Amino acid sequence: MYYRVSGVTGKLTGATAASAYTPQGLKPTVPAQAPQMVFASPTKVVSETGSVAHYMGINNVPELQKIFQKTDGAPVHLKRGIMDKMLYRTTMGLTIGGTLYCLIALYIAAQPRKPQ
Repeated sequence: MYYRVSGVTGKLTGATAASAYTPQGLKPTVPAQAPQMVFASPTKVVSETGSVAHYMGINNVPELQKIFQKTDGAPVHLKRGIMDKMLYRTTMGLTIGGTLYCLIALYIAAQPRKPQ
């Protein structure tokens, strides 16, 4: 047996299978026309666009590859110089500071309350 909430009394009442699957009397509707398929739109072939690729800026990949592929022993996240080192040290400092703050807050929270 199926149940649904009565809109008048707010209690559970018996219901048929069809009304149990359409809450509050909502009926499923069928759209008047089928939606347009996403992949049905025409696409351009690569040869139609031309041979020139337009970029928003210059291509920095070769220079960055030279920087990151040097065998100087530095980790990848510190290879680009002083700004990377500053960002790394700031991140580590904030991480250690946050950890200490959490441990202090946990220690304070673990102390019993003083009777008043």
